[in-house]
Amino acid sequence: MDFSVLAAGGSSGVTKTIMSLQNVTGFAGCLLWLVFSSSACREGPPVDPVDRDAAPPPVELEPQARPLLSAALAEELVRLSLDCVDREYPNKPGHVLETPAQVRPHREDTPTFFGCFDWHSAVHGHWAMVRVLRLFPDIPCSAEIVARLDRHLRPDLIERERSFFEQPRARTFERPYGMGWLLRLRAELETLSHPRAADWRRALDPLARAISRRLADYLTRLSVPVRDGTHQNTAFSLIHALDYACVCDDPALADVVRRRARDFYLQDRACPTAFEPSGEDFISPCLAEADLMRRILTTKEYLSWLEAFLPPPQDERFRPLRAPVEVRDPQDPRIGHLIGLSFQRAASFAGIAAALPPGHPWRAVYTTLAARHRTEALTQMFDAGYGGEHWLASFALLALSPDETMPCPQRQP
Repeated sequence: MDFSVLAAGGSSGVTKTIMSLQNVTGFAGCLLWLVFSSSACREGPPVDPVDRDAAPPPVELEPQARPLLSAALAEELVRLSLDCVDREYPNKPGHVLETPAQVRPHREDTPTFFGCFDWHSAVHGHWAMVRVLRLFPDIPCSAEIVARLDRHLRPDLIERERSFFEQPRARTFERPYGMGWLLRLRAELETLSHPRAADWRRALDPLARAISRRLADYLTRLSVPVRDGTHQNTAFSLIHALDYACVCDDPALADVVRRRARDFYLQDRACPTAFEPSGEDFISPCLAEADLMRRILTTKEYLSWLEAFLPPPQDERFRPLRAPVEVRDPQDPRIGHLIGLSFQRAASFAGIAAALPPGHPWRAVYTTLAARHRTEALTQMFDAGYGGEHWLASFALLALSPDETMPCPQRQP
């Protein structure tokens, strides 16, 4: 399968990355085409893409066997974040106004995370900068990244952010999605080796600790999880929260997340894949849940749970998760969510595959599906306009760079 064809008209960094994905997944792509699609790797008429009696493909590939993120593509992606973190408008505030006196520029309440259209996108725009700086410390735009982080991650500004969160009217502000991303940002800073990193960590700590406590309290009061495919999805935010708790040694939050994840999801069976996706999703509820539970359960528990939760990849019920969803209008900021869905699916597929033991029949197929979704999303994201550019770089980096912020061991229940 020639992935480079999909990059026609794209930027050079994207084109090179898609061509490298061809090298990583060429045989597996052929395998996927044979098992799931049509006759791309064989002659003859198209066949039914699902053989319900077929054995899972006996192929093993290591997830992300070669680097997926080049310095050139990383700079192209982080440029989107650099271009939006100081862009104050357009903006979509998410807080409640109780009095006329509170009608003021949003930057006065949130003076660090005021750009990128909304608070959570500003937060993960900063995460994107930190991740690129960590992975490529000598990248040409590194000085610009450092200057931007120095300007934004200041104790006085973060204190104003924390004070805003303490107001009663902000009780549900950015819960849980933005809260999860803030904790992800703090976790990324913990792994960053840079002379300024300690100062950025100290600046952000008061807000991170406050959000950790608030999220833990919320989880203890939540009766059932939210399972939609957008910002309210519980599992997606718990992934960020648990990785933060492990990296930054927050055992109280880790215990709450593990306990509530078991309460919410351990008895789940037969995820309704037929209902995915909804038209404006950027999170797969089924895959986000499976990605979370690999962090919660032992390997033995997880295999038993996963095989009861998701159908085999060759099963007809798995069909809705196999292929990237058609995006008919990338510049519609809500329909364009589907580009992010492909990146999120790719990250989940790769993470789940890495949690499966070598030789597991699903592992190679999940690895190939991750590459397929990454490739498709990369061809679309730079045509999305500001409605997509203000956030898609972060999701691309989640899908293209290694999952390295979960070093703590799983605990027995």
